[in-house]
Amino acid sequence: METIILGEAEAKKVLIQAVDEHDLAVIENEYKLITEPVKEDICLIALKVDDWNDDLSPWQSEAVFGQKSFGGRASDTLEIVKSLCVDKDRKYYIGGYSLAGLFALWAAYQTELFEAVAAASPSVWFPSFTDMMREKTIGCDFVYLSLGDKEYKARNPLMATVADRIIEAKDILESKGVACRFEWNEGNHFKDADIRTAKAFAAALQFKTDT
Repeated sequence: METIILGEAEAKKVLIQAVDEHDLAVIENEYKLITEPVKEDICLIALKVDDWNDDLSPWQSEAVFGQKSFGGRASDTLEIVKSLCVDKDRKYYIGGYSLAGLFALWAAYQTELFEAVAAASPSVWFPSFTDMMREKTIGCDFVYLSLGDKEYKARNPLMATVADRIIEAKDILESKGVACRFEWNEGNHFKDADIRTAKAFAAALQFKTDT
């Protein structure tokens, strides 16, 4: 997988985000929007995955839209992410949009490497995901969640459960004593992905100073 580095390569705070071509087209604007409120040196590592559905799904699942199923190779992707997080003098934050947001959330259940999760419009409709959240304990101190206010109007019946699932996810995290911020955004799933992801990372970075 290809990595693209934005910002200060040696910064003490490192953001890691799985991306595709659509994300890369707006990644520079996203980085700019992150740094405006944070105002400190940040390194953003964009990890370009080879197969979105396979590389970011935590376990195998049937196709939800179209004919492309989910291969469940998130564990392999997480190993690559871990290889980017070896400097113990740095702090690491993981985030992403859509299925990458789900991956970020799942990853924090597998390791204590990350300070916080920035999950913008995460695909928490993914089968059995909130069941996993109930059974396990997340390994970070703060989770940011967001969703577009029209996303639940999806034609696909499984994806239409996303609003219920994300409120459930928030409740699960808070019931286990995890600091969680949830925010509604205007529009459907395809609106302002870079802006929403930037808001998520900025909130994650600012959590320690806000509390």
